[in-house]
Amino acid sequence: MTAALKLVALDVDGTVLHEDGDVSPAVLNAVKAASDAGHRLMLATGRSWESTEPVMAQLGLASDYVVCANGALIMKRDGDGYVRHHVETFDPTEVLTLIHANLDDGRYMVEYPDGFRRYTEGMTDWNLEGAEKVPFEELLEKPVTRVVVVSPGHDEQEFLQAVEDMGLHKVTYAIGWTAWLDIAPFGVNKSTALEHVRSWLGVAPTDVVAVGDGRNDIEMLRLAGREGRGVAMGQAPDVVKDAATEVVADVTNDGVVSVLRSL
Repeated sequence: MTAALKLVALDVDGTVLHEDGDVSPAVLNAVKAASDAGHRLMLATGRSWESTEPVMAQLGLASDYVVCANGALIMKRDGDGYVRHHVETFDPTEVLTLIHANLDDGRYMVEYPDGFRRYTEGMTDWNLEGAEKVPFEELLEKPVTRVVVVSPGHDEQEFLQAVEDMGLHKVTYAIGWTAWLDIAPFGVNKSTALEHVRSWLGVAPTDVVAVGDGRNDIEMLRLAGREGRGVAMGQAPDVVKDAATEVVADVTNDGVVSVLRSL
């Protein structure tokens, strides 16, 4: 009997992309081989669609769906391009007002359903091409798919504690490797989007594989690992590894390659 074809959800940064943004030849070859074998590879990332699309091109992927904005946006292939197929939004006023009152050095960015972004002064380490710099108050004007908060004055652990102390409610949030916070609509994350895609494609839960390295991957790894495989990269925090069914080598050693070769 031949093994069933898999639906494979790949995180981007720290999973298929190295820290410098490059994709290694080994990863490119493994992605091509798995795709050529018929497995359905897709990206599931916190990135916007505009910053995810170039990664798709780098990898040579043309998947049916792409999960962006930590699950708040699902893109669907339409001919040679992609369209916004499933969008979740929320009113950022309450959460932004709370965070702004508790972070002296906070910098902010919001993303709207059409992909347009607004940001405040000091948001320098993000791709802001086509985005608009505005005063903080203008971030509160309409519903968004995503909020990003950066706090340069905190290290990762300090920021974790600061966010926990704020008691954020009515949103879903994940904290990145450095002091940045990614906020999505309540109950929305990569796992909810992956479950939508799995259902739309008619893939059995046993044939789902997810690979990631960040706290925003935890729910996705748990979902995939219930009946399939949830794989953490070697450099992932312990809390991410604990959510996985297996751990592979870190990104510098292309741990994702071993997963793709094992399908």
